[in-house]
Amino acid sequence: MAKNIYTTLKEFSKNKVDLDPTRLETARSSRDWLVTKIENFENNDVFFPHIYKNENNVQMGSFARRTKIRPLDDIDFLVVFTGNGGHYNNNYNGEITISIPETASRLKRLTNDDSTLNSIKLLNKLKSFLSNIPQYSGADIKRNQEAITLKLNSYDWNFDIVPAFITAPDNFERTYYLIPDGNGKWKKTDPRIDAKRATSINQQHNGEVLRIIRLVKAWHSRTVVPDIGSYLLENLILNYFESNWPATSDQSTLANVFHSLSQSIYRSCQDPKGIQGDLNSLSYETKSRFSEAASKAYLCALNAIDFVAASDHEAAHAEWQTVFGGDFPEYG
Repeated sequence: MAKNIYTTLKEFSKNKVDLDPTRLETARSSRDWLVTKIENFENNDVFFPHIYKNENNVQMGSFARRTKIRPLDDIDFLVVFTGNGGHYNNNYNGEITISIPETASRLKRLTNDDSTLNSIKLLNKLKSFLSNIPQYSGADIKRNQEAITLKLNSYDWNFDIVPAFITAPDNFERTYYLIPDGNGKWKKTDPRIDAKRATSINQQHNGEVLRIIRLVKAWHSRTVVPDIGSYLLENLILNYFESNWPATSDQSTLANVFHSLSQSIYRSCQDPKGIQGDLNSLSYETKSRFSEAASKAYLCALNAIDFVAASDHEAAHAEWQTVFGGDFPEYG
């Protein structure tokens, strides 16, 4: 018996878009094992900087926010080091430096001539120790801007490992993580805010929002849709759900989101962490092409809704295949 479009959308989300639960469990276990190995580095070498274990293994990225879609290709996390009395400064040009005292002997070996901590040296230190883990002897380990990317032979995904320091509370009792900026200095981030925001909005809407984000990401991953960056896309959708509720069906909810995206792509999108400013630095051409793609998806969704109202679920399936491509199931 042919399935109706409501069932197909749910199954498409579960079987083609959402991460496989078994793979998810394996990925988390392999990450936790790796973190344990990293935390032991300081016990094997007197020159490896101390890990701040009270704040270590901080999850970041879409994997942590539960917005990652198949295939699982990367897992990001912070390795938090102990500052040992270091302090940071915001330079006039926006760069952040971390000054290390003489007493911090392990970190002192990774500083510049002016006693500021060189983030590239710390990245390379971490990279060299990861290379010494026997289980990773055949792995591809590279420094990539702010992270060390560890590509495993045994798994499909990479680990992006980001060294970090947590700051002392500022005048507003707020703390940040300082991570490499790719040029030897540092920058602020706080993945806790992103994760808390996504979870909060999702809970306010009966746990439906993250699944919708993943479905829209599946559409966004197609080559016919301009790439605007996963993080910007997520925040545009979360902004929508801050003031709008999901509709009574996935079809209508997706239609509303696509319509919102076709318009909000032209507006500023402020970083919820209050660090990066406007996340939407896209060119007008990219904004226009993305808006056009979202508008087409919106029209397909409206057509599908009309077909369902006429009890023509086969035609509705065809409309959603236009949106999601060949991975979307055939009718029947």
